[in-house]
Amino acid sequence: MIKFLDLKSQYQSIQPEIDAAIAAVIADTAFVSGPYAKKFEEEFASWLGADWCIGVGNGTDAIEIALEALDLPPGSEVIVPGNSFIASSEAVTRTGLKVVFADVDPGHYTLTADTVRAKLTSRTSAIMAVHLYGHPCDMAELKALADEHDLKIIEDCAQAHGATSHGKTVGTIGDIATFSFYPGKNLGAYGDAGAIVTNDADLAEKARKIANHGRIAKYDHDFEGRNSRLDGIQAAVLSAKLPHLNDWTQRRIAIAELYMTELAGIEGIALPRRANWARQVYHLFVIRTDRRDELKRWLADQGIETGIHYPVALTQLRAYDYLNQGGEDLFVNKAAGTLLSLPIGEHMSQADVVTVSKALKSFFS
Repeated sequence: MIKFLDLKSQYQSIQPEIDAAIAAVIADTAFVSGPYAKKFEEEFASWLGADWCIGVGNGTDAIEIALEALDLPPGSEVIVPGNSFIASSEAVTRTGLKVVFADVDPGHYTLTADTVRAKLTSRTSAIMAVHLYGHPCDMAELKALADEHDLKIIEDCAQAHGATSHGKTVGTIGDIATFSFYPGKNLGAYGDAGAIVTNDADLAEKARKIANHGRIAKYDHDFEGRNSRLDGIQAAVLSAKLPHLNDWTQRRIAIAELYMTELAGIEGIALPRRANWARQVYHLFVIRTDRRDELKRWLADQGIETGIHYPVALTQLRAYDYLNQGGEDLFVNKAAGTLLSLPIGEHMSQADVVTVSKALKSFFS
């Protein structure tokens, strides 16, 4: 069996560090926020090159709190790519804003200035730049567009820890950024966890207050907020994993490059592309084929696990029928039935990549 994801083997590779981190939190009874959360916030901000990091309960909360902190006009429009996970869009509507789905570049699966421009109206207030599958958006062109139209940019970096756009680390380019540390992410906790990142001190303070009942001090509530705090055990696990993330990322990149070599020239599949200005961190390695479901079954029979990200475009979910975008002539509406995620991660060997590639070659021959 070649697993799609193997968190057990990752744990075993650094087990003493993880076990010691968890034991320390329990010994100190520092379970909610506290010194371990503060330590990780400082470490992650430093790793990114950002000024501020606020740990929160999960990646979805991070997006909602970031949007609220921006204080966008009620009912204004936020442009979101049509092929992300629903967290990117539900956070918009749940904060009293209107989501508008835009198409993406077929090679990188990210928003472009042209696809955003096609959906701009006088009511647009922000762009949700989702760095999907580990490939960054072209932040230089999106920032130029945002500056031209006085728009805010929220970077959704849930799948792109350590990716760069034109040499700048994602999460440090827009007005505010969000990260998920769901266990399967490139940097994953052992439960739900997330973070908000910004270089704006006022935004950072407001986001921290929103996430902690509208306060900084224990009973000094400036306004009504919510409860979304990074717990100590998750923070300690993330601190233990962070020093390994660069090596794990390089391993992912090496595996992806081997896939690109092994799968080159196979008729019937479209491989992901990497822009020359991008560092792609390959949270997922996604191919497209019109024979997706048949191929997925074939690979399963060969003992190879795969995934689909995502089987239904956001534009075509029942939750967004009211927007009437499911029938638009968009790449995202056509591609959802063709996407297949191959196994990738530091748990894989070169031999595993060759085995997967041989199975694909056999199928298409």
